[in-house]
Amino acid sequence: MKASAPNLSKATISFPDPRLARSDGLVAVGGELSIPRLLLAYRSGIFPWSAHPVTWWSPDPRVVFELGNLHRPRSLQRSLRKGAFRVTFDTAFEQVIRACAAVERREGATWISPLFVEAYCAFALAGYAHSVECWQGDELVGGLYGVAIGGLFAGESMFHRVDDASKVALVHLESHLVRRGYQLFDTQMVTPITRALGAREISRDLYLRQLAGVVDQSCTFLTP
Repeated sequence: MKASAPNLSKATISFPDPRLARSDGLVAVGGELSIPRLLLAYRSGIFPWSAHPVTWWSPDPRVVFELGNLHRPRSLQRSLRKGAFRVTFDTAFEQVIRACAAVERREGATWISPLFVEAYCAFALAGYAHSVECWQGDELVGGLYGVAIGGLFAGESMFHRVDDASKVALVHLESHLVRRGYQLFDTQMVTPITRALGAREISRDLYLRQLAGVVDQSCTFLTP
């Protein structure tokens, strides 16, 4: 049986040291998905992964993309050359997160519950959560969303309704982050798609050291 994780008080916004997380990466349970708590979580190397109850995680290892070195398989390069998609930023955040929530997963459920949608839409309005959209005409066919704080971008989820749409969104995002001076691109976990594009595992300690060096940088996701 795994050891229990600390319970958070709703009255005080704080987190245990993520280095003291349970072996599966669980840091704490409870609290709420408020903007101040979400902001502190990401600044601390922690992210939420369920809503009833809210659970907070910092797994070891962490998974990142090395900015400027995203792998582009030949099939993806062909899709990029064809220009089959119109790519935008921050034009349809709620549509993107709802589409991500609707993706069928092996576990048969999604962590992106209605409470998550509400919380991250508020986080987007506050300027911390962002989306990338792929369109064909007026139809949203793929995209992703994540959280940007300082020089960190933490990718949360992506979806596609047309082949390669989410990968094209990811390529455009990575190029955008490089241009904007971001230093750390967190993708949380390895999936077949992220592994094929070059995601790699690093220790939680290294991740936290890198995060501490970038989280107070002055990066702007989009020009106001």
